[in-house]
Amino acid sequence: MIAEATRLTRTGRLVEATALLQRMLRGESAPEPTSRTSQPALIRQEPPIIDAKANAVEENNSPDLARAESRMLRELLERTRERRGFRLQAVTERKPLSTSDIVPDGTRFIEGSYSNPAGSRVYKLFIPSRHQGQPRPLIVMLHGCTQFPDDFAAGTRMNFIAEENSCFVVYPAQRSEANPAKCWNWFRAADQQRGSGEPSIIAGITRQVMRDCSIDPHRVYVGGLSAGAAAAAIMGNAYKDLYAAIGIHSGLACGAAMDLPSALVAMREGGGSSHSVLFDDGPPVPTVVFHGDRDTTVHPSNGDQMLARSMRAMSLQKKVDRGQVPGGHAYTRTILSDASGRGILEHWNIHGAGHAWSGGHPAGSYTDPKGPDATREMLRFFLEHSLAQRSG
Repeated sequence: MIAEATRLTRTGRLVEATALLQRMLRGESAPEPTSRTSQPALIRQEPPIIDAKANAVEENNSPDLARAESRMLRELLERTRERRGFRLQAVTERKPLSTSDIVPDGTRFIEGSYSNPAGSRVYKLFIPSRHQGQPRPLIVMLHGCTQFPDDFAAGTRMNFIAEENSCFVVYPAQRSEANPAKCWNWFRAADQQRGSGEPSIIAGITRQVMRDCSIDPHRVYVGGLSAGAAAAAIMGNAYKDLYAAIGIHSGLACGAAMDLPSALVAMREGGGSSHSVLFDDGPPVPTVVFHGDRDTTVHPSNGDQMLARSMRAMSLQKKVDRGQVPGGHAYTRTILSDASGRGILEHWNIHGAGHAWSGGHPAGSYTDPKGPDATREMLRFFLEHSLAQRSG
């Protein structure tokens, strides 16, 4: 069905392509071929945008194609909204954020901007209160769709945990001009490569902060949620010399999709692209993965596939722990370690959780306060790794 929907889209048969994607998402078989004059019913209501949305495609600068891709994805999101399980709340429905929601007392959260030939983005930078002296770690946090730096910081409370550990945190902000839902374009081939597209902008922001602040170049990390998590996986794969570890929350592996149709499949069924990569040639990038097993937006098998792919790529020792957050979710934590006992990959399978930041604060969007605390565990994992370990 995906191949046929793509063919219909590229030949201008947009209504038929949309209807075909609708049938796929309902688990139905393909209908008999229809004439160009047939007009299947379209969805009647605009759903909230939560995970990905196409903008104009650089390789094929066709506004008709971009509009059709957006329609396809809106149908996926409409189906997500109708499913049982965790229900997402639109950012616009939440009460205004206060400074105390975003940063601890005595710290700063400042705005900056970066530009290169691929484009420009603003960002927010958290500066811990005890940053003078020796270089400190830097965490790059990539928000999910419809989110923005203040909202993501409030929901994850990364600034508060970073203050405890004297870390800097930078939050690049996606522009609505680049993606109408402010999603990082993780599913586009042009935005999965080193030195071009959005990866070059995120890496440029990272390096700019490293130049402007006292940052330890061996302890720079990147994490994200949903579309931001997929972008973080791309950054870790494309810039292994820059990031010492990756954090993926409710996301997908680098290369899980190469266009919007394959992104729909990856989100619904798990990433199956032949290009899908977590570890390629060279030293592996330590990675921590969090995923709820009731996620109806990004299929939980995406997290499982990262674990399986890592075990195929390396000879790793496996350890499984199980736990329960008091009054919250149970979880299964799988740790893959190298011969020296150093943890290379952690996978947290959170039982009963949906598409939301585990242990997050309700001041921010897309959070599940029932834990475990993904922010604290992600930062703990980050600080266990450095580029010096990989090069040593």
